[in-house]
Formats: sequence, structure tokens, C-alpha cells
Amino acid sequence: MSAAQSNLSIQDEISAAILQILNQAQSQLNCEIPGELTLDRPKNREHGDYATSIALALAKPSGQPPRKIAEIIVAGLSRRADIAAVEIAGAGFVNITLATASQGGVISNILAAGKQFGHGNKLNGVAINLEFISANPTGPLHLGHTRWAAVGDALGRVLAAAGAKVVREFYVNDRGVQMDKFGASLQAVALAQARPEDGYHGAYIAELATEVIAKSPKIMELSGDEQLSAFRDLGYELQLAQQKEVLDKFGTHFDVWFSEKSLYENNFFTHCQEVLKSKGHVFEEAGAIWLRTTDFGDDKDRVMVKSDGSMAYFASDSAYYISKRERGFEICIYMLGADHHGYTGRLKALAACNGDDPEYNVHVLIGQMVKIMEGGEEVKLSKRAGTIITLEELVEKVGVDAARYTLIRYPVDTPMVMDVDILRSRTNENPVYYVQYAHARICAVLRNASDVGIKFGSEQIHPDLLVHERERELIGVLGEFPRVVAGAAELREPHRVARYVEELAGVYHRFYSDCRVLPLGDETPSELHSARATLCLATAQVISNGLELLGVSAPEKM
Repeated sequence: MSAAQSNLSIQDEISAAILQILNQAQSQLNCEIPGELTLDRPKNREHGDYATSIALALAKPSGQPPRKIAEIIVAGLSRRADIAAVEIAGAGFVNITLATASQGGVISNILAAGKQFGHGNKLNGVAINLEFISANPTGPLHLGHTRWAAVGDALGRVLAAAGAKVVREFYVNDRGVQMDKFGASLQAVALAQARPEDGYHGAYIAELATEVIAKSPKIMELSGDEQLSAFRDLGYELQLAQQKEVLDKFGTHFDVWFSEKSLYENNFFTHCQEVLKSKGHVFEEAGAIWLRTTDFGDDKDRVMVKSDGSMAYFASDSAYYISKRERGFEICIYMLGADHHGYTGRLKALAACNGDDPEYNVHVLIGQMVKIMEGGEEVKLSKRAGTIITLEELVEKVGVDAARYTLIRYPVDTPMVMDVDILRSRTNENPVYYVQYAHARICAVLRNASDVGIKFGSEQIHPDLLVHERERELIGVLGEFPRVVAGAAELREPHRVARYVEELAGVYHRFYSDCRVLPLGDETPSELHSARATLCLATAQVISNGLELLGVSAPEKM
């Protein structure tokens, strides 16, 4: 079966073939064969389309010379119709050159799959709870939340593309002291009094207080705790609605908005406590109820119920995890801010206390800080929040596409800097412009091709004509997309998709410079023009698919 007929890329098919060859020769090699193999793309195109050093890696455990192992691989691959040449280089590298039919198969696969090209079954049917942002409903979403709004949404798209059943969840911290301080701040502004020193002081509090009064004028007739509760509850409702509206405009949508308060309704926390107690890790000491997380590597045991009967914050953490698992989620992904670094150990220990595999059932991603630069200086203050700038303010400066793409293209565990001046520019320095321009350029080429009568599409691939070095390079990169998406899902790293489409855009621009797609002057359109236009069509599809996984538009004109 060719890659065009399966859900595997040509690279994956050849990798699987090599592993099959090695497994068949296991009695001769007498060593363990790895379960997976990733082929490399040689920097020097003279070394073929793919290369592998597996023979070198198996030399020591097998006790065989690497070239002898390489000869076994070469003998097996030489019989494949989709490979034009397979050679041994150096001490035991195996270089593989695809047949032109295989190159055509890549293009055919892309056009046949369309928007589904790149999707796979690496995580087929795995139920994943993806929790991100989870901001307090006490103010606007700020820059740290914005990074998760972009990355979390992209990760959800990538996981779904790998076959997972993903539920995107926002955990609403709607109980606790901070909610009372929020209500007191709104009440104080409404009564023209000084806000609590440890309350909320952004300009948005005055705006929100005005909204509360407009929605419920009779609130001013209340007094004392009754009025405080009313300001708190209505302010919470309005602020949460504002967060939802901002996220919706940003292209980030949640399947579930999960209330922290719900963990204590209908005796759910008591149920959670009993579940953990049945596993043997709950104990009482000094009048408090604890979870013995130190049994599983945590730096200290965690209090769930304090000696005065009040709930510790970890009570919510534990009940929330039990809720996720009882709702059927196999993997729980937590996307947390840099100030939550210590949560990784306790969440994994909590999973272990529940009898789960902490390395499989729990994944914690820690996002580092984002700086905004404008005019050569760091932007720190928000007009509305009084602190770092908000999601709305960032979008006002650079737009949704530029904000999302830039936030996603860096690994989340590294601090990053966003330069507003670069992101506003229409130059190759601006990565989102660079990629979107490649897509728009292809769309323009295809419009022009249609105008001059060039036929393109699945019937016009002509792989035997696509022999130029730039054509082979472009087809090779296109064929990598399914592997990139699968890797991004497995490693929880959507930035890999962003970097891939940037590479693809660069390879396309080089192809366009060296391989004429449109005829010159009165030149009659040929099959080569059709084949190259069809290659352009496949490239546009893959760029569009990549940008879709990032939640970024693929414009046809710029």
C-alpha cells in the first residue's frame, strides 16, 4: 500500500518498512529493535530524500559492524517500488531517494485528503481534558492568560487532529477570599468610598461597578452584607461574560466552564475525600485532614481540610482531579503560569494517590512570561487593569492573527518577547506575514494559471516531470506535515506546527524563484506548467491546514 492510500506519510511508511526488515533479521542481529524510527532529511540533497543512522545505533548492542546492518536494510528497501535508490554512506548511514511516483503520491494524498491532510490516529479515541487560562473572574484577561489562550487553543486543535477526544475546559475560581475582595472593591466604588487596600484597583472596577448598578439599580437600596454579596455575584457574572466575549473574538472557545463552587455541592468533596481515603493515603493529624502525597515524591503532605474545618486550596485541587477522572478523561493536561511551578509535583502525587499513573494521566505545562516591546521600550502598564496589558489591548495593537501566531511559535517553557513594531510590519521579519504571504502568493499564481488556461489538480500531477531539486525539496517538506502534527500532539508542542509552516513557506519561495510556474509571453502552457501549478495547489492546502491548527487565517489576497 502506498502512502497515498494509507493515513501514513511516505516517511512513516519507509520507517515502518525499515523496522520490519530489522525485526525479520532479529535472529541474526540478536538485539532489541526499537519500536519507532524517525528518518532525517539530509541537508545536502545529493544524499537523497531521507537518511537513517539506525545501523550505527544497533552496532554495539548487536555486536555487528554498522555497515553489515546497513546492508540488511539496503537489501530489504531495494525491492520497494516507491524507492529509486538506497545507498550506504560513511560508517553505516543509509541514504534513501524516493521514486518519482512516490513524489506524486505525496501530492495526490494532499489533494485527496484536503483539509484533513495532516490528521492522523496517533491518539485515536483518547479522552483528554485540556484545562487552560482558568483566570480568576475578577478582572480582564492579561498577557499571561493571552499566551495560554493562543497556545491552549492550538494544542486542543493539534490533539484533535491526532485523533484525541478533546474537551477544552476553563476552571472558574468562583469561591474564596478573592471573590469577597472583588465584591468589596465594586461596592466601595459604587458608594464613593476608598477601596480596600488589598482589593482591586484597576480602572475596570469603576466601569464594572457602573454596569452592575445599570443592570440592577435596586442594588443601591441594599445594605451591609446583602449589598456586598449582590455586588460580588453580579460583578462576577458580568466579568465572566466579558472574559468569554474577549476569548470568543480571539478565536478561543471552551467546551466547559467549570465552577470551583460546584466541587462542594451535592457532597462531591466528601465523595472525593472518601475515594482517596479508600486508596489508603488520607490521614488525620492535629485536627486537620491530610493527603500523604510524600508517598509519591511531593515535598510535603497536603492539607485538605484545616483544623478549623475550612477547606484548604488543595481540597479544590484534589476534588477537581477526581472530577476529571470520573468524567472519563484518560489524560488531564494542566496549563499553568510560571508562578505555579511547584504544582507539578503535587498534582502528579495526587494522581498517584488516586491509583493513577502520574506520568501518563497527568501532564503539566508551565508557561513563562511574555514581554511586549514597542518603540524599543517594554510596555508594562494597562489603561484598564492598571498592571500588565490585557488581551484586548494586545489585539488592538497587532491583530488576532499576529498575536496568536507569535504566542504559539515559541516553546511555552521559555520567556518570549513580542515586538509590536515587527508584528505590524509587512516584511519577512514578521513571521505571520511571511507565512500568510506565501499562501496569498500561491493563490495569486493559481488565479493567473487559470487565466492563461493552465489545468491543475489531481489529474495533472505528472510526477515524472517534477525532477528539479527545488521541486523535490518542496515535495519532501510537504510529506513531513503528518509527522509534524503527530509529534506536536504527542509532545504537547504546537509551536512545532508554526515552525513547520515557516519552513514550508521558505521552501516554497525558493521553488517559486527557481521553477517557473507560468509560461512566458506567448509560450504555450505545457504539462510541466500544469504539474508545477498542481504542486502549488498542494502547498497552499498544507499551509492552510497548518494555519488552521494554529487558529490563524490563510488569506487569498494581501
